[in-house]
Amino acid sequence: MPDFEIPEKLHPVMATDARLVVIIGGRSSAKSETMARILLLKAQTERADVLCGREYQNAIEDSVHKLLTGLLEDMGVKGVEYTDHKIDFAGGGSFRFKGFSRNSSAVKSAQGFKYSWIEEAQDLSEKSLDDLLPTIRANDSKLFFTANPQASADPFSKRFIVPFQKELARDGFYQDDMHLIIMMNWRDNPWHGELEGQRLWDKENFSRAKYDHIWEGAFNDSVNDAIIKAEWFDAAIDAHVKLGFKPQGIKIVAHDPSDLGADAKGLVYRHGSVIMDVCEKSDGDVNDGCDWATDYAIKVGADAFVWDGDGLGVSLKRQVAEAFQGKKIDYNMFKGSEGTRLPNAMYQADVHGVQGKSRSNKDTFRNKRAQYYIKLRDRFYSTYLAIEKGQYINPDELISISSDISTLQQFRSEICRVPLKQNSNGYIQIMSKVDMKTKMKLASPNLSDSAMMVLDVPIVNKVIEHSEIFIPDTVRI
Repeated sequence: MPDFEIPEKLHPVMATDARLVVIIGGRSSAKSETMARILLLKAQTERADVLCGREYQNAIEDSVHKLLTGLLEDMGVKGVEYTDHKIDFAGGGSFRFKGFSRNSSAVKSAQGFKYSWIEEAQDLSEKSLDDLLPTIRANDSKLFFTANPQASADPFSKRFIVPFQKELARDGFYQDDMHLIIMMNWRDNPWHGELEGQRLWDKENFSRAKYDHIWEGAFNDSVNDAIIKAEWFDAAIDAHVKLGFKPQGIKIVAHDPSDLGADAKGLVYRHGSVIMDVCEKSDGDVNDGCDWATDYAIKVGADAFVWDGDGLGVSLKRQVAEAFQGKKIDYNMFKGSEGTRLPNAMYQADVHGVQGKSRSNKDTFRNKRAQYYIKLRDRFYSTYLAIEKGQYINPDELISISSDISTLQQFRSEICRVPLKQNSNGYIQIMSKVDMKTKMKLASPNLSDSAMMVLDVPIVNKVIEHSEIFIPDTVRI
């Protein structure tokens, strides 16, 4: 095979002993063409069989077949035979192409392959990952993945990016005995030049979150009509540190219950304007979850506790009362399906960058859930203005998120993927959990709902310093 060049940052791919090799990044990073060149070399020199897979492959045109055959023709490689569905080398070595989503046996039938290459690996389902990792197991076998990450809560991101994110952000790569993970972007590609004009146009015209996803390989934690933008969330991380205010005021814990099943239980702890912690519990029934959340509230010395009373949560009132008996913790069952809090107070939408005239809460929001999600949205937007635009805004109107939160990326993914729902009567309405799951294939936003509810402040027994304790009907919330 003729000599070929690959970007310097990807030279470790040729030498690594790691079994799992992952290249992630955005457009014009040369990750796919580099991987194709490396595997073409391995197939010929090692007489190795390579499985080229992806989650969705309705036709061979969806695979890397065209990329591989184009490189073979450009390099003038001899002794190769290829059809629409395979590539074979005369001296040994081959490529085969499979899609996983519609053929559950496609992965499990791949034991004979020395190498696998999964292109568009960000689309892999949890099942495909679980099947693939133990299947490719020939001597010295390796699994190669190339991907432009999607949501931080996707199976691929949770397995190969989130656990190593600090190292990837700091060094641009992560390596141990099992993994070699490289972040590869346009600036690492010496042949990027022809797309520089497109990159600069996108940087000027796209939102930062969209640009970062396309060109920098950042998580795509957003959907159409999302109420909170990813760049607002990012601005809020450690905003209290950047702006010089401390967590002070009410300590409140909010809990989103769930029963046995796929949905986790959510919890958010807020101290004044700072979200201190975001947690989830994936095991146990609704009562176990309630014990977990109330114990947490007691442990952090909360002034107040709020939980979702729509659905399963309606049965928890007695359990909550018993948990806090003798404690100076007030509690409130939040019902997002109810009418708005302070219905006659005016919501001044134009103050927060939302188009339209100011109207009363009852004429603005479809229900209490929408009201409090927009209240959360307004805090994020105000924080973005304070951090990115230098505007002075009262810290009591901001939201800061501690960078110490272990579920930070999952929280970002959920909260930036909560969309508005069109309402024919002109109300602001948030898409329901059921619609998010069935229509948009989004996970239940239990952490996000907990963050929304944590802004609901009951009247507390303790004397504390915070302007949110008393909110008269005559003021905007």
